[in-house]
Amino acid sequence: MIEILKFNSVKKDEIFARVAEKVDVSGVVSEIIDNVRKNGDKAVKGYCEKFDGAKLDSLEVTKDEIAEAVALVEPKFLEILTTAAQNIENFHKNQKREGFEIEGPDGIIMGQKVTPIEKVGLYVPGGTAAYPSTVLMDSIPAKIAGVKEMCIVTPPDKFGKINPVILAAAKIAGVDRIFKCGGAQAVAALAYGTESIPKVDKIVGPGNAFVAEAKRQVFGLVAIDMIAGPSEILVVSDAKSNPRFVAADLLSQAEHDKNASAVLVTDSEEFAKEVSKELEKQIPLLERSEIARASIDKNGKIIVAKDLKEAIEVSNEIAPEHLELCLDDPFEYLGHVKNAGSVFMGRYCPEALGDYYAGPNHTLPTSGTAKFSSPLSVDDFVKKTQYTYYTKQALSKVAEDVHFFATKEGLTAHAKSATIRFEEE
Repeated sequence: MIEILKFNSVKKDEIFARVAEKVDVSGVVSEIIDNVRKNGDKAVKGYCEKFDGAKLDSLEVTKDEIAEAVALVEPKFLEILTTAAQNIENFHKNQKREGFEIEGPDGIIMGQKVTPIEKVGLYVPGGTAAYPSTVLMDSIPAKIAGVKEMCIVTPPDKFGKINPVILAAAKIAGVDRIFKCGGAQAVAALAYGTESIPKVDKIVGPGNAFVAEAKRQVFGLVAIDMIAGPSEILVVSDAKSNPRFVAADLLSQAEHDKNASAVLVTDSEEFAKEVSKELEKQIPLLERSEIARASIDKNGKIIVAKDLKEAIEVSNEIAPEHLELCLDDPFEYLGHVKNAGSVFMGRYCPEALGDYYAGPNHTLPTSGTAKFSSPLSVDDFVKKTQYTYYTKQALSKVAEDVHFFATKEGLTAHAKSATIRFEEE
């Protein structure tokens, strides 16, 4: 049963604790990466056979395979995918930014140009579950940014096939190339390149512990989006909410992972008890009840605050991936939210709406990193380059200042480079 804790009545360590099983896979991942770096396609195919049971002649998905897959997807789901893609595009196109240029005295020009990253790799988890939402959320912002080549890697089934809904989402999103491989070997292939899989400049997308560790190890050779932890939801609610709704929202994340975190912060102890009862009713009815049960028992908690202001303060300290404000006027409290990946406003805005359909990105900072990190966005697929232009007249007026500054740092070559241009004069 979920814990009910009164804020300021128990130690803060108990209130803010997160419990997650950590397994050190760094050695295994390092070996996989080294093998792929040295042996390319041969190593990747070997791991596909070993881990996925698929013996592959070719790693790349063909156009015929994509067409065949799309034909297998129900027309209604294709319509929903298309609408979701449009919603995601409509939201993210507002994030696109241009460079700027400013002019100063004596012909000085300074500015910043924004350039898309050339090639990006998107990891899409496979196995028992398919995540077409990940395809849309991670590839559409890249396309809006102007990325020239977007490549998906995703594990095949034992017959060497990719789940049709993944391929359908990739076609709708305009993904350029798709490869049949997953795990640390897929990350390594994107980072180093193989005979079939191009080396990319950035790798984005969620994955298991092996994928996360591989991204950590190749960071620096390529860019990555983030090291994502288990899913999290925090609901701030008063007693006016329907406890059935709130319990369902908490379980929407608890069913992801045994290490997921589902937290309710409320100003009503009676409401806390009602939600706890609802959780016990709903958990046995879930297909993934075992996972949800473990998550609620391990990381689930209900925190009773003295008022909603304190509830928001608790939320800011936890810095959740997903925050629901189940209140009559959530906009009254939005300004007080400092740390959260994505905020869902009102009593009829479940977090699942954001996972699939609404438009804002669902690739979010976890494990408290919302204190300093942001959701995936168009900005993640561009880089900024500064430029400066000084005329001779403009430099002559500041050369001595630059020289003086450089000498204070003991860098005499720096100093000389500023004044040498005027020595003869």
